[in-house]
This record gives sequence, C-alpha cells and structure tokens, in this order.
Amino acid sequence: MTATDLSIRAVSAIDEGTGANRRPFRPSMIVLHVLLIFFGLLMAMPFIWMLLSSFKPLEEIFKVPPALFPENWTSENYVAAVEGANFLQGFGNSVLVSITVTVVSLLTCCMAAYAFARLRFPGREFLFLVFLATMMVPQQLTIIPLYVIMGQLRLVDTLWALILPAALFNAFGVFLMRQYVRGIPLELEEAAAIDGAGRIRIFATIVLPLLRTPMVALGIFIFLGQWNSFFYPLIFLNTESNYTLPLLVNQFKGAYSSDWGALMAAVTIAAAPLLVAFVLAQRQIVEGIALSGSKT
Repeated sequence: MTATDLSIRAVSAIDEGTGANRRPFRPSMIVLHVLLIFFGLLMAMPFIWMLLSSFKPLEEIFKVPPALFPENWTSENYVAAVEGANFLQGFGNSVLVSITVTVVSLLTCCMAAYAFARLRFPGREFLFLVFLATMMVPQQLTIIPLYVIMGQLRLVDTLWALILPAALFNAFGVFLMRQYVRGIPLELEEAAAIDGAGRIRIFATIVLPLLRTPMVALGIFIFLGQWNSFFYPLIFLNTESNYTLPLLVNQFKGAYSSDWGALMAAVTIAAAPLLVAFVLAQRQIVEGIALSGSKT
C-alpha cells in the first residue's frame, strides 16, 4: 500500500467521522432560527429606536408616520446632553460609585461566603438564614433607618452614602459566592494547611483564583445595579454636583416640556458602558450562571 493510498483513506475516515457528528438537517431548525432572530430584533427595537432618535432633530422624532432612520443626521443632541445638566461630572460620579462598590462588594462577599462555607462557629446556619432573610425586606422599608444612620455619620449628600451600604452588605452576592466556595474541593485547602498555610493565605492563593468566573458574573450584576440606581441617589443626594447619571438624565424631562433629542442622547451615553461591559464579559456571565447549580 502506497503513501498516497494511506492519505486517501485517512482523509476519507476524517470525512466520515465529521459527517457522523453532523446533525441531520431539519426544516424546523430554520423556523426556530427565524423566530429567534425576529424576537431578538423585537427586544432590541427600543434600543435601536433610542439610538437612531438621538441623531434626529426634534421635529423628526414626532414625525407621523414615524421613520426609523433620520432624514437629517445631527449631533447637536449629544452636544446639548454633554453641555447641559453637569453631565460629565455626573458620569464621573457614576463611574466612581459603580467601580468602588463593585470592587469592595466582591471582596466582602467572597470573604463572608468563605466564612459561611468553611469556618465553624456557633450559630452559623441560623446567622446565614437571618442574612438571607434580609433579601425579602423591600428597600423602601429600610431607607428611613438607613437615612438616619447616614445623617448621624454626616454622610448625607455625599457619594459615601451610596458606596458604604451597597459595598459592605450584599446578601445575594454572599449567597451566590457561598455556593461556589462549597463546590471547591476541601482537599486543596487541607493540602495547603499541611504545608503551613493559614486561613488568610488559603483564601488569597487558593479560593480567590478559583472564584474568578463567578466573581466576574457577580461583578457585572453589581455594576449594572449601581449604574442604573435611581432610588438611593434621589434620597441621599441634594447637590447637583454630586448627582449620578440617572438623576441627571431625569432632568432632561420637565413637567411641561422635555428635550427629547438630548434625552435620547443622554440615555445612549449612559447605556454605552453597560453594553461594553456585557460584550467583554458575556462569556464569564454565561459560565457563571451555568455553573451556579453545580458543585464541581
């Protein structure tokens, strides 16, 4: 048998194996994909309309019948959004609050999750149940005592009033990370303990690296929640220089008239970081959610 014959047989075997792994063509798959594309575009339509409307003059936004694409493209709405209502400083305030809360909250959630999952102390399970029970309390019921505490600490009308409560207490984050910590093999920590590593070193060198994927997913959720938060800034902030983006965007909508073009541009700018964060971390988000029910 020549080398040419061997090559032909090898290629044929590869082709046969590839064909065996292929799914048979079914017309129902075309219908399914068409439906998925249709509903995907339907869900994205509000964002597409907002994006295109941000480039329209005011008269085209209320044109009847409405047109999806602007006839006269303009960037004046973005100029009005950036120059009006102290928008750039509000953008910076939102970035500062969201990033600070995300970083500190991830650290505190992982530390608390490790304590609840690995440390043995009296009343651990009861304390964890009480901790989870706080998730059932609406934030509207806790805002008054929280406001009193912030007032006594003289943090009202400062960004610290938004950062400290959200960064130091996150029951959902602790619950989520505890599930992952329980899935880490205990043998890894026991081996490190035999080598002389303490709790802090085990947590920093073994547990935290293994929690990277769920930390990215949880971090995105925390960042989204803080970036879009409107209720707490509305209660705690009084000075316009301390406003975050949701409060400043709300100022484009008045009681008797609204600058809809600038409003569309402001909302588009505010949504841009969220889209970038999701695109960059979508794989980790999907993996984090997919692994949340496993203990591997």
